[in-house]
Amino acid sequence: MTKTFFLALAILSSLNASGQNILKQVQHYLDSAAQRKVDPSYIEVPTKPWRIILRSKINQVDVDYMNSFKNEAENLAWNWELCFSPPLAASVGFWAGYRGTGVSYSQSLLKNAGRYFSFSTTGARYGFNFRLRRFSTSETTFHSTFSENGKVIDEQEVSGDTDAKIWIRSVYINGYYVFNGRRYSQAAAYNQSVIQRRSAGSLLVGATWYQSSLDLSEPKNAPFVILSKDIGRIKLHQANIGIGYGYNLVPFRGLVINAMAMPTLSVYNRVKVYKYDYNYTMLEDEKQTRTDDYGKWNSQTHTWANGETHKPMDDHGEWMKDIEGWQKEEDTDYGSMHFNVDLRAGIAYNWDNYFVGLQSQFNRFTYKKDNAKVNLFDWYARLSVGIRL
Repeated sequence: MTKTFFLALAILSSLNASGQNILKQVQHYLDSAAQRKVDPSYIEVPTKPWRIILRSKINQVDVDYMNSFKNEAENLAWNWELCFSPPLAASVGFWAGYRGTGVSYSQSLLKNAGRYFSFSTTGARYGFNFRLRRFSTSETTFHSTFSENGKVIDEQEVSGDTDAKIWIRSVYINGYYVFNGRRYSQAAAYNQSVIQRRSAGSLLVGATWYQSSLDLSEPKNAPFVILSKDIGRIKLHQANIGIGYGYNLVPFRGLVINAMAMPTLSVYNRVKVYKYDYNYTMLEDEKQTRTDDYGKWNSQTHTWANGETHKPMDDHGEWMKDIEGWQKEEDTDYGSMHFNVDLRAGIAYNWDNYFVGLQSQFNRFTYKKDNAKVNLFDWYARLSVGIRL
């Protein structure tokens, strides 16, 4: 028993020493990454490497979904746009870390704002960040225009709630490299891991992986799916590369104002659509004038008792009581290149071992499949107050 105790004690002591050694190696690497090839007259690396930051953040993903129908024979066109108004993801939390790397935790202040997660790390010449957002919304604005011979003859706009929730998910992964890392720091205005002492700018090259999904396939949303030529779900995988420019203005000691713009080009653009069918339809056939002789619906054969698959929707919403939907096919398309944009702005003030900052970022992504087009606008604004230890 005594031998076992001393053996366990020796193992724990060895693991503790090994863990401390690994921690020292990580700290040494992060110190080197922060100080490597930095001009101290432009960039100051604080002697106190640990930071604790309190953050308040709002984030939103706006989605515009467009589709169109054309009758070439009669020169008629119908274009419609569905704009989603998802709730703001407002949260408060903290960030704790060493140099430019750390972990964060935040608590949402609003109900039904979905889930949001982010991670970031920076060095003298590089930066990396990851964002994940998943939410549902039913608040929409529907805008449509009817045209004849290229001229608009009718235009309507209606705001309200969809009968079922629409789910949206976005994943954003971005990395950048700073060419003038000796004198310019993107991190100085965004996570305050270093302090910009004099004004400087730099070219940046960046790469972004963006994937998102739009799901409106719930049966009660059948009218929108039918109008979208049966498209109920859309998934996008997009890789972007770009070259931009960032500039840090230092009007006086301790204050830095940053602006960065990077146009990007999607070099990989994969769009996958899932098409759905329902036991009700908005497009009535001339033969389908009665709706009381269809009988019961058979989910196994996807037919009503009279042998029909689609029953015309009534005007009173009774169809929502027994509507069913199912996926009938999927299609993958590797689309053409698209231009997107990455815009960032930040301001920070440092005094003693304390700092405060305000940061914002805006991203626009677009993709198209047949006549369907989606624009996504992903942005956030963040207020930070921290201390160095």
